[in-house]
Amino acid sequence: MRSATASASSDKGISRRFSRNHLIKRFKEIRQASLDIVDPLEPEDFVIQVMTNTSPTKWHLAHVSWFYETFVLDQVYDDYESMHPQYAYIFNSYYLQTGEPHARAKRGFLSRPTVNEVMEFRAYVNDEIVGFLENASEEQLQEFGPVIEIGNNHEQQHQELMITDFKFMFGQNPLYPVYREQQLPESTPPGELNWVSFDEGIYEIGNADDEFTYDNEHPRHREFLEAFALGDRLITNREFMEFMNDGGYERSELWLDDGWATVNEENWDSPLYWCRRDDGWYHYTLAGLRKPDPHEPVTHISYYEADAFARWAGARLPTEAEWEVAAGDQPYEGNFVESGRFHPQAAEDPGEDGLKQMYGDAWEWTKSSYDAYPGYEPLEGALGEYNGKFMCGQYVLRGGSCATSQTHIRKTYRNFFYPDARWQFNGIRLARTL
Repeated sequence: MRSATASASSDKGISRRFSRNHLIKRFKEIRQASLDIVDPLEPEDFVIQVMTNTSPTKWHLAHVSWFYETFVLDQVYDDYESMHPQYAYIFNSYYLQTGEPHARAKRGFLSRPTVNEVMEFRAYVNDEIVGFLENASEEQLQEFGPVIEIGNNHEQQHQELMITDFKFMFGQNPLYPVYREQQLPESTPPGELNWVSFDEGIYEIGNADDEFTYDNEHPRHREFLEAFALGDRLITNREFMEFMNDGGYERSELWLDDGWATVNEENWDSPLYWCRRDDGWYHYTLAGLRKPDPHEPVTHISYYEADAFARWAGARLPTEAEWEVAAGDQPYEGNFVESGRFHPQAAEDPGEDGLKQMYGDAWEWTKSSYDAYPGYEPLEGALGEYNGKFMCGQYVLRGGSCATSQTHIRKTYRNFFYPDARWQFNGIRLARTL
């Protein structure tokens, strides 16, 4: 472990977010959380890549370490040496300004480096980052603190991806392996869907607060919204099964053209992970195969399915501006990864007025295409590739899921996926124009 290029100094004048102690504490917590997530796995589980959109677990663990190397350690030290010169090629994802990345579809072809070597790589990077932070000057904390904060949040994104990748990997296995044994709580009926109304007007959306954000959440700007209403909770398995039983997957008039083509090409007749047995429907959960709880939110739904359901229900999906305005000042509370359930739960307090399940449980599809806000400027350099280069052909989701960390979500957070994506915990909240 080397010394930083300038001697350490007092943290006076540095915000708490970028103070030495806070950066070290958060870095260690988040790096350990990744190890906690993979603890139930067997060595064979770390190397499988079951589709192009997923990655082997060991790649996730190494990639987030590469991120700290590339954007912090390589910038801080003129003589920094990685554990292996090829790691910068193997574990780069898509940052073309840092070098050529290894083909994404071939990540699962690599049995080496081994899982143990990846863990050694993580430990090596941990020591280097902590050593840097312990000895960094105030100027270095101000310069690299925000980059390490991006790295911490980046790793939390990959923690969520690891959980959803485990589920997709195990969900393809006829043995339906259990990731973590648990008894999910019994649910109660969430009550009939009610509507919460909002007046027309000019609203501000986007982030302007002194908190961590990604560049795609800026700048804060005004949007005019017609009067609208949101469903007070997420759509349940029972409600989605009514759509299925009414021929929802067989009625072309309910579907976008691309969606109808996908339904027929992929032979969809139910959400991902659902399978029909002699005694009815089952679905795979990270606690094993079980019957869908009718009261829980339906998840693993594509944009196409969410849009078709909304049309069948005589409603539509919300825009992301409507969702953000409706979220208002609601606290960031809900069923997040910290609960350890790795599964959505039914809405509580059916008699209570107002919106429920705005955070946690399931990412909520919006009808908004993922695009730049007016006046958007990406970060400088390679970090500018983090979000901006993907603003084409994808849709925005809001609110987080049961695989998201509560410390990672906020009202302005913009997740985005292609409209056929189903392996994430994606769900449905309805909207309508008044």
